[in-house]
Amino acid sequence: MLRAYGPGCEGEVIDPKLERIPDDATWIDLEEPTHEEEKLVERCIGVNVPTQDEMSEIEPSSRLYEKNNALYMTVSALRGVDEAHPTTTPIGFVLAQKRLVTIRYATPKPVRTFENHARRDPELVRDGPTALVRLLDAIIDRLADEIEVVSAKMENLSQEIFQEQQDQRRIPAEKLTALLTSIGRMQTLLTKIRYSAVSTFRMLSFLGGSNLVHDENHAELRHHLTSLTTDVSSLSEHSSFLSDNLTFLLDASLGLISIEQNAAMKLFSWAAVIFLPPTLVAGIFGMNFHYMPELNWRYGYPLSLGLMFVTAVGPYLYFKKRGWI
Repeated sequence: MLRAYGPGCEGEVIDPKLERIPDDATWIDLEEPTHEEEKLVERCIGVNVPTQDEMSEIEPSSRLYEKNNALYMTVSALRGVDEAHPTTTPIGFVLAQKRLVTIRYATPKPVRTFENHARRDPELVRDGPTALVRLLDAIIDRLADEIEVVSAKMENLSQEIFQEQQDQRRIPAEKLTALLTSIGRMQTLLTKIRYSAVSTFRMLSFLGGSNLVHDENHAELRHHLTSLTTDVSSLSEHSSFLSDNLTFLLDASLGLISIEQNAAMKLFSWAAVIFLPPTLVAGIFGMNFHYMPELNWRYGYPLSLGLMFVTAVGPYLYFKKRGWI
């Protein structure tokens, strides 16, 4: 699908059969483009449209380069967070003179948001460089919002793990499974956020070093790029901090699990020690040898019960006094 935005365009779909893109279009958005749409853009704008495989390359030389006075850039944008399946998708940017061409095979939330803003305020897409930095601003804002959400969830997890009362820290198996699952999902989301932030930082660094930005007529663009670079760098550092903190919460959760398991094993251990002597007494007097003088005792049975009781209570009182139970 091919859409055009600009002072005289409101995101209407361009039919490739018309073989023409409006002259006022400053931002041409290709969403899962067909071969005919790619050829139309290449013919009207005079740029080569990168394929999906080319945008998925890892090497910076394949994602960030300049060709025929046009800047080719690819950034990995965060998507799928609302569906609980966070991942990244490559978005290609081609900046040729005053026009911006974007190529994407998915629609992340910041792109949808910026599309709506561009329809209401054409000044955001008055030219290609402005549309580019505003779209990058929306992508970075989305990363910041997700980091805030992760930070709030981690605060709730911390309060749940480090309860003030000891009894409140005993977590049932179902709740514990949900807790560890939440930690794993947040770690996955943070990983995708960091990957997107690093990709965006590399693109901003490449764009900031281009001749277009250093033109004397683009002073505002330079200031905006500097601000975005600082923001994405801070987000990357903050996501690293949250990742370390999340690792601490995971270690603390596993530590509490170990404490609960050790307490259970301790209970079984002292219970076994307490009931071992009575079992020994019962075993001795339960033997069926013919010559056992105790069998003829009048008070042998109550004495054996009393002996078993004493041998059970004695270790219990000793352990209690030592503070082991």
